[in-house]
Amino acid sequence: MVRLPGTLADQRRVWTDAQSTAAWGTPTRIILACGVAVPGPSTLKCVSLGGVDWLVDESDEPNFRITSYGRSPAVQLYLQGHDKNVDPNAVLAQLGRLVSAQTAQRAQCTNPDTIGG
Repeated sequence: MVRLPGTLADQRRVWTDAQSTAAWGTPTRIILACGVAVPGPSTLKCVSLGGVDWLVDESDEPNFRITSYGRSPAVQLYLQGHDKNVDPNAVLAQLGRLVSAQTAQRAQCTNPDTIGG
């Protein structure tokens, strides 16, 4: 948690009082939780950004719940998608570099969409 950036997708970090969480934006637009349950095989869309595979749950669109795949501990993000100022790809690319440096890859998506990063 201490390695998380002060700014993410042009949103400033705001401090939370919940353990293993972080948030960015005023009002909050990005929420991160570390140590969530590691997901198993899934039919959710998978993208690879920042060296990490991410499962993207779009069932609450325009908001997105995005969970790292194949790494333990897992990291989950909740992005408020109605805000056009927050680019999900930029968020995942930036956080992916941090997640990949701190967690070992144990599995990977079989056919992830590679968007960059």
